Amino acid sequence: MYGQKVKIIEIPVLEEDSTYRFMIQLRLEAFINKVYYSYNTKTVFSFRDYLKKVLKWPVYEQIFKVDILKNNA
Repeated sequence: MYGQKVKIIEIPVLEEDSTYRFMIQLRLEAFINKVYYSYNTKTVFSFRDYLKKVLKWPVYEQIFKVDILKNNA
């Protein structure tokens, strides 16, 4: 809006037949609009952190396939 450049990082790439593809596209558009109209001075935004806040945890885990190490191994 004011000529500043921003970078959005950590956008998941899903397969064509993924059940979450459409939802991620809509969330990304909403996130870009939020960044566009915000008066924030940050230049780097993480889409992954945004999804962590707005999605339920089981859905987030399925999208990013978070692997939890057992016994710190």
